[in-house]
Amino acid sequence: QVQLVESGGGLVQAGGSLRLSCAASGRIFSNFAMGWFRQAPGTERTFVATVSGSGRITWYSDSVKGRFTISRDNAKNTLYLQMNSLTPEDTAVYYCAAATGTYHYTNRLADYDYWGQGTQVTVSS
Repeated sequence: QVQLVESGGGLVQAGGSLRLSCAASGRIFSNFAMGWFRQAPGTERTFVATVSGSGRITWYSDSVKGRFTISRDNAKNTLYLQMNSLTPEDTAVYYCAAATGTYHYTNRLADYDYWGQGTQVTVSS
């Protein structure tokens, strides 16, 4: 079992920044890949970014590449998502997720078996 708790969401103006955190507990955090996904109203949950268990390898969706940075602190069992240059199109509920069967990165939603409760990010124009 892995428990995930996100924090850091909120309301920000376009062009601003937010940093999301995800605290993990229950298993050895560095043993598996982690990811961020998001879901806007009326849409499917989509991939944002992923990071390998070591933290050395990352992968981003085209829509956030160059603006968002995923990282992890394995000593603190915490995953982060630094979001810069936010636009209204980034408005969504953001979820962190653990792919406990995968050490390397993955963008496949089906590979993720534990999910946080989500945190709302709203970007105003």
